[in-house]
Amino acid sequence: MTGAGVPDPTAPLTPSGNLRRRQIVSRLAETGATLAALLAVAVLVIVTYTVLVRGANALSLEFLVKGEPAGIGPAIVGTALVVALATVIAMPLGILIALYLTEFAGNRLAGSVRLTMDLMNGLPSIIVGLFIFGLLVYHHQDSVYAGSIALAIIMLPLIARGSQENLLLVPGSLREAADALGVSRWRTVLTVILPSALGGIVTATMLAVARAAGETAPLLILDSIVNNAKYSFNITEAAPNIPMTIYQLSEEANPEGFTRAWGAGFVLLAFIVLASLGARVLLARNRRKMAS
Repeated sequence: MTGAGVPDPTAPLTPSGNLRRRQIVSRLAETGATLAALLAVAVLVIVTYTVLVRGANALSLEFLVKGEPAGIGPAIVGTALVVALATVIAMPLGILIALYLTEFAGNRLAGSVRLTMDLMNGLPSIIVGLFIFGLLVYHHQDSVYAGSIALAIIMLPLIARGSQENLLLVPGSLREAADALGVSRWRTVLTVILPSALGGIVTATMLAVARAAGETAPLLILDSIVNNAKYSFNITEAAPNIPMTIYQLSEEANPEGFTRAWGAGFVLLAFIVLASLGARVLLARNRRKMAS
């Protein structure tokens, strides 16, 4: 000390009396975080292993191609149809919202839009299903497009926020160079910014698709009155889908139905895992591209 309570800046650093307590707290926090991560991985492994073991017995070409009671072919096609239509609706809107937030909106308005997207992301899917039911299905009939609109609402905030994060990764020097050359803002967005962030935008879309493919609550209300033995490609009518097939088979007091339900669960889980892994690969590739 150099004076009355003033520390000497040239004095060597010495541990305080709280050092041991801080080290203990740090180790406890690190151990707790590690255990939580291991628990999450363990739950995922257990669920995946259970579905794999119980669903593998039902898998066959006939199971994947034919309709009820032998297979889930129409449900696979119906799920692909519903999710594809939802992606067609949600992806352009999500990208436009992300572009507006990153390139055109002011700070105050951008904050309001981000808050809206976050609130939509936390909206229960059953509420979305009820809203679309009252809007499109009540006094009408179940349909693919009604289910797709509900899934698009669920996908929209995921695509918008994910695309926004990737657009923010585009180096500002690219925007400055385009401004220096006198390029208009909209042309800069279309020819410079969007191509640079395309991989990340596709990644965000794939993650949203994986989320939507497993949703059951909206389809339970909007796309459940179906014939599981028949292929359907008409979006104005209800079509079989995997989540509803799993629900219906699990409600039957039939051991063979339970086996087919596990098989359908395996197919759905495999799709979600492949979509998620593909999204991660695209994201890693996009980050390497941004860093180079």
